[in-house]
Amino acid sequence: MSLLKAQIQEDMKAAMRAGDKDRLSVVRMLLAAIKQREIDERTDTTDTHVLQIIEKQIKQRRESAAQFTTGDRTDLADKETAEIAVLQTWLPSALSTTELEALLDEVMTACAATSMKDMGRVMAALRERAQGRADFSTIGERVKARLSGK
Repeated sequence: MSLLKAQIQEDMKAAMRAGDKDRLSVVRMLLAAIKQREIDERTDTTDTHVLQIIEKQIKQRRESAAQFTTGDRTDLADKETAEIAVLQTWLPSALSTTELEALLDEVMTACAATSMKDMGRVMAALRERAQGRADFSTIGERVKARLSGK
């Protein structure tokens, strides 16, 4: 079992003991998503898989919050935002702008990336090194800008 999954299970027990229903709801949802992936793939999840699941859940909540805000449902948007805050507690610390730029330079040099054809290779290498520590939609835009020469 992954260490991160074990930590999430411990956090569920702590939320139950504390009577924190909102946090407990998010933890249970996350554990259900992890279990679903284990069943779908018929394997135990690793920490990398758990981080991917957490990032996917955060992305879904951001999209939902944006739609709720557009639909003038701030109560539901606030709930989604609160769930994002809970999910982010299991992510590693985010890369700073300078760390991200240094990582981009390093990976692009290592991959010998010079054109847009190399973007897939660069993104795959970045995903391995920055999983859970950066927003990949933002990284994708930066890589695209560098490779297109802008």
